[in-house]
Amino acid sequence: MARIIAICNQKGGVGKTTTAVNLGAYLALAGRRVLLVDFDPQANASSALGYDQAKGGLASADAAAGRGKSVYHGITGEASHEEVILPSQIYNYHFMPGSPHLAGALVELVDLPEREYFLRKFLNRVRHQYDYILIDLPPSLSLLAVNGMMAADEIIIPVQAEYYSLEGLGQLLETIDLIRNNLSHPLAISGALVTMYNKREHLSRDVAKNLREHFPHRVFSVEIPRSVALAEAPSFARPVILYRPDSPGAEAYRRLADEIIADERTENVPEGAAASKNFGNFNL
Repeated sequence: MARIIAICNQKGGVGKTTTAVNLGAYLALAGRRVLLVDFDPQANASSALGYDQAKGGLASADAAAGRGKSVYHGITGEASHEEVILPSQIYNYHFMPGSPHLAGALVELVDLPEREYFLRKFLNRVRHQYDYILIDLPPSLSLLAVNGMMAADEIIIPVQAEYYSLEGLGQLLETIDLIRNNLSHPLAISGALVTMYNKREHLSRDVAKNLREHFPHRVFSVEIPRSVALAEAPSFARPVILYRPDSPGAEAYRRLADEIIADERTENVPEGAAASKNFGNFNL
């Protein structure tokens, strides 16, 4: 049965998609069966894995599947999971492409009963086929994000090593607390992940230090560095492991995958409190 992990932060540009794509690649490299769900209308994770929005399918000419069906068609009942799931260039690494149609789902689902559970119900049909399901969520606290969190067992929160990234964390934790209490969903916080880290910059070091001191949950040991390879890899429609496996960014995501896999042995995914009296006291 898969561990379903949502990658979420309502702030854009913090490395959610980069984390989802490359964490999935290294989990697959470690022998795990991985499914990446691109639940963002921008569908950047899909293009990073070779999906061509214009053609409605994989860029490779020999792709038999992927005739324009996305996760949107799956959650609305217009397509089965067999029609939606596509292979990536890495063995045992599959993905459900996103599409701009997801933006319309915000309007279509709003008046429907159990509107928070559409993605959860769809993924429950396939979770037995995978070890990990990663959900790349949009940069907002919308109905799409709530669907993603309701479908997940755990959440990873990428935090850019800049001050503004810290300011919205309290609101995100409050949203997670509301989901736990009002929707009775025991969503665990797997941890916060420092991204775009530059150890030479005083601000990066201070943000990481303050996050580790005051964030009321685990902060992953690895920091994801600013990396040209991580930025360039999507333009070649591949994860960094297939573009620059020797780069610092690639090594960082390998270490993150090791930390995630270590939870399998300990079976101790930390949940913790959803608030801290010191959280927000970031004195930079």
